[in-house]
Amino acid sequence: MSAAKDLKASPRARVGKGAARAVRREGRVPAVIYGGGAAPEAISLDGNETRHLILAGHFLTTVFNVDVEGSTTQVIPRDYQLDPVKDTPLHVDFLRVSAGQTVSVEVPVHFVGQDASPGLKAGGTLNVVRHAIELTVPADNIPDAIEVNLAGAALGDSIHISAVKLPVGAKPVIDRDFTIATIAVPASLGAAAEAEAQAAATAATAASPKGDGKA
Repeated sequence: MSAAKDLKASPRARVGKGAARAVRREGRVPAVIYGGGAAPEAISLDGNETRHLILAGHFLTTVFNVDVEGSTTQVIPRDYQLDPVKDTPLHVDFLRVSAGQTVSVEVPVHFVGQDASPGLKAGGTLNVVRHAIELTVPADNIPDAIEVNLAGAALGDSIHISAVKLPVGAKPVIDRDFTIATIAVPASLGAAAEAEAQAAATAATAASPKGDGKA
């Protein structure tokens, strides 16, 4: 997992749509810290820094130490909004976290071992069913990614969550052995296999003895 990152913030005295627009005009991003049994805290963040953090990836799985005028709170982003045209941040929600607390996060899936997959070497295609997996995991042990090893995967194989090693304390939110990816058989091989089966059936029919016509 990545270490907690430091993030500077300023308090916001006013809330609401008008106040949020005024914050954005100053090049900052309105945000709120909530949870942990304390009252919500309205803050603002540097716009350029926040945009960089979001677009760099792993934002929603990163723990931050938010410093508001010398008072530090450990948080994890729960949601954010981007301008649909400019991709500039419009708002960020943070959840307070404490040592040992479990949170629910979506963790991206990374595939390795492609060169050691007989199915891919034979012309199969990696069909990704889930690009991310939602986990419940200790806040101090959030992985950057879930690694799925394709070594040994043959044509037609399915890779399930039960075959993946998860970090200590992590559990999938979905309580079943769901599929993460499959090695799809290429259409050309599928057609060849079907033609072979039809030829075998035809040969078997031709070789079978015919009746002599007697009752």
